[in-house]
Amino acid sequence: MSFEDDPIISFDSPVGLSDLVVGEGKIDPAMEHEIDLQRFHIRMANSRGRREAASLLIRKMYGWRGYAVDPGIAHALNKITLFAETAGDTVGTMTLCLDNEETGLPADDNFRDKLDVLRAQGRRLCEPSRLAIDKGVSKRVFAALIHISYIYAHNIHRFTDYVIEVNPRHVVFYKRMLGFKDFGGERECTRVGAPAVLLRLDLAYMGEQIRKYGGLMEQHGGERSFYPFFFPTWDEPGITERLRQGRN
Repeated sequence: MSFEDDPIISFDSPVGLSDLVVGEGKIDPAMEHEIDLQRFHIRMANSRGRREAASLLIRKMYGWRGYAVDPGIAHALNKITLFAETAGDTVGTMTLCLDNEETGLPADDNFRDKLDVLRAQGRRLCEPSRLAIDKGVSKRVFAALIHISYIYAHNIHRFTDYVIEVNPRHVVFYKRMLGFKDFGGERECTRVGAPAVLLRLDLAYMGEQIRKYGGLMEQHGGERSFYPFFFPTWDEPGITERLRQGRN
């Protein structure tokens, strides 16, 4: 494998470790048995083919929920798209949008007045968007995508806050599992034709939780968030360097 084909990070996860995936409910307990390990690779979608694979998963998962979604695969300089694959299949993806004066954020379409309040305070905003995880996939995939996006946004580019639009039925999930807070109330999301609630997360808080719980996995002492399934902090320098290099 060439340097260019090396992933940002790879990890093994038990096949049965698949509950609590993006608020869609738990898998049948009869399916929850650790019969094998899957090898997952997280990469940047830095080619047209990889962005197309990520878009196919988005169309599949958003269409299954009955949402309208723009299938476009256009690349923008203020965005990074990550995807997870196992055995050659794309099983997870998310796009991180970094705020700038020219393009703003997707959430500006519906919550510009709320976001401008944070901007006026000197906060630097970024927005996780187009998140899709295939059904039955390990919770570690979700945690890995979020952790890598945090490293890219906070550790490399010094952004201070996540803002995210979520369906009202997923609000409790994002609050409990990552610590998001209410920020902008509920409005209609024009991009997907469904109601959306604006949530905010201070990335300094995320960093504290990663340092406290990252890498603990099942040895988390009752912590119910996703943070024990983030990478341990000693993995962050290597991930940071590979992101700086534009590693696939």
